[in-house]
Amino acid sequence: MSEVEEETQEVQFEADVDLDALPKKKRRKAIYRRKLLTCFNKYSNLLIITVDNVGSNQLQQVRIALRGKAEILMGKNTVIRKVIRDYEEKFPHLLTLLPLIKGNMGFVFCKDSLSEVRKTILLNKVPAGARSGALAPCDVVIPPGSTGLDPGQTAFFQALNIATKIARGAIEITNPVKLITTGDKVTSSHVALLNKLNIRPFFYSIGVTMAFDNGTLYDAKVLDISDSDIMRKLLSGMRTIAALSMAVGHPTSASVPHTMINVFKNVVALSLATEFATEETKEWITLLNDPEALKAAMEANAKGGDDDSEEEEDEDEEEEEESEGGFGGMF
Repeated sequence: MSEVEEETQEVQFEADVDLDALPKKKRRKAIYRRKLLTCFNKYSNLLIITVDNVGSNQLQQVRIALRGKAEILMGKNTVIRKVIRDYEEKFPHLLTLLPLIKGNMGFVFCKDSLSEVRKTILLNKVPAGARSGALAPCDVVIPPGSTGLDPGQTAFFQALNIATKIARGAIEITNPVKLITTGDKVTSSHVALLNKLNIRPFFYSIGVTMAFDNGTLYDAKVLDISDSDIMRKLLSGMRTIAALSMAVGHPTSASVPHTMINVFKNVVALSLATEFATEETKEWITLLNDPEALKAAMEANAKGGDDDSEEEEDEDEEEEEESEGGFGGMF
């Protein structure tokens, strides 16, 4: 029994088929169907990837990096759509994937967290030169400086509206030039210029477009959001609600703590102004009525701060002495 057949024994809802009796093409499709069904049954999380401009060697390197963490499965879109439709009752949540099954796409079935698997995939990049007719995946900016080309090729730069000058017998670009914008089609002139300058501006990698987590489909960029980002957004929203509630005078759970603090400040200010002592303001009123006691308290407070700074300096000096006395005091 082959390895693929052993893995597919878990799929009890796939009809038993004698693979050896099938023609080679149908046998290959049957094996792929079983493997796809096994993955759908085994994993609840997956990433949808695109492999445009990705070579087989680069894809193999990503498979090696994900070994034990995730499983990449490519295949024909028509077969994938047929499997999902045939097993709609078993996997009703997979119907949301149907509109995304187009182009050079595939699945990454994840054992680890989706964000970690996505980072591993995107880290594998391969530099590539510009190709005529391709869409630019990023901006291309040519830096100023010497190109190393002879002055006879000045007309080529003039045709592209690139300001140049002749310096030390070579063409020099005077200002940064934004040659290509993200999403623009690369022309033959762009390719010729970049090849002359020996610039390989693009990096191609497997694209991660969507994430599927326990039946929920969302953009893969959401995985870049960390817990600290969520907490920062939550605190910002709470501050906004508290400020709005206090402005309109409508108490909410976010504004009540601030309201209580403001009330306490008003009570303390009124107590000090009328010299009506309370348990919280008794000591403050006594200090305000006795200038000598207030002065002594301020000096004691200042002295306490100086003592703290002196203790810190002493600790620093002790650390320096210990470091100087290393190796038995040889140095």
